[in-house]
Amino acid sequence: MSANTAPPHNVTAVVPLLMVTSMERSLAFYIDGLRFTIQNRWIPNGRLRWCWMSLDGAALMLQEAIESTRQRMAADGILGNGAALYFQCSDALAIYSEAAARGIYALREPQVGNFAWEVFFADPDGYGINFSSPTDLPEETLLSEIEP
Repeated sequence: MSANTAPPHNVTAVVPLLMVTSMERSLAFYIDGLRFTIQNRWIPNGRLRWCWMSLDGAALMLQEAIESTRQRMAADGILGNGAALYFQCSDALAIYSEAAARGIYALREPQVGNFAWEVFFADPDGYGINFSSPTDLPEETLLSEIEP
């Protein structure tokens, strides 16, 4: 392949895998709270250990950590430390309102940042699960400043 020839496009998506300490708690957050749906699952010995889930066009995998992995995850005392997923969407504020109606609350009030509404959640293991949608409002505008 020459330097001027672009390679064929064969990568279609990136799907993060999050190791979780409790599949039950994580499913309550993602499925009951944020409305993801399970597309595929691995159930050895009758226990759900891994799943691929989606929300509209985005996908995410969860795997329940075995005990030795859970110990390593918690070694620094902060689960999910340094990991955040940003879901790009058309209406992050709708996700914020719908999640709150189901008892899933954002870490702080939605705010405009980087030309987008940003809504920040933390899942049960401390992973940042964030939703972002474009806006032309000024940076640092808070939702409470525009709601009646």
